Amino acid sequence: MRAIWKGAVTFGLVNVPVKVYSATEDHDVPLHQVHDADGGRIRYKRVCEIDGEVVPYEHIDKAYDDGERTVVLTKQDLADLPAERDREISVVEFVPSDQIDPIMFDRTYYLEPDSKSTKAYVLLRRTLEETDRTAVVKFALRQRTRLAALRVRDEVLVLQTLLWADEIREAAFPSLDEPAKVSAKELTMSAQLVASFEADFTPEDYEDEYQVQLRKLVDAKLEAGESVDTAATFGEQAEEGGGAEVVDLMEALKRSVADAKKSRKTG
Repeated sequence: MRAIWKGAVTFGLVNVPVKVYSATEDHDVPLHQVHDADGGRIRYKRVCEIDGEVVPYEHIDKAYDDGERTVVLTKQDLADLPAERDREISVVEFVPSDQIDPIMFDRTYYLEPDSKSTKAYVLLRRTLEETDRTAVVKFALRQRTRLAALRVRDEVLVLQTLLWADEIREAAFPSLDEPAKVSAKELTMSAQLVASFEADFTPEDYEDEYQVQLRKLVDAKLEAGESVDTAATFGEQAEEGGGAEVVDLMEALKRSVADAKKSRKTG
């Protein structure tokens, strides 16, 4: 892994030098656009509206337009902003871990000690573990001030950027204003259905089926050319939702529990 940022976590007068690494990576099959008539690659050009010339990235700046005036912001202007030059991940507060709603989580990064002595890093890690707290921090990354949660995962400090409060949409649905009546029997049967699916979560047991099938399709086309029989490649696919529609909720729960038990036995 290659560090994308270097700085220091600070809380009080304690300074913890760290390197920041992306904790996730994209494994999607890379695709690009082509013309359906002849397979020609579709490319996008950055053309200046004034002279009609294609502009290289190094000569592209940013601008703000308020409707009447336009101001150009150069790369140097942006780099000189105080927040952009700041290399501190500043702890704002330590909060109970369950107070951070998962809907706020955005991107995840690993923090590695960037010092010969790891004592300050280990101290912060153990403090978070033993107090069962999450540190809410602020820092600047890629031309934005970020709010983030600093926590521990497998003895490594993890930084999870958070959405700002005004970026979370309110869930206002009139259809939920009048709650439906649920009977005790339906709740009991629903709990039985949950119990029939109970298991310990193992992320390695799951895979992106779409990407697996896409890779299989690409490989088949590379080997056989454009004329690929989908049925021969993937097998005959059963129609989704082919069973009879069940309108009664209680009946649907009963059938689901029975099907789940049968599946567990045969599995």
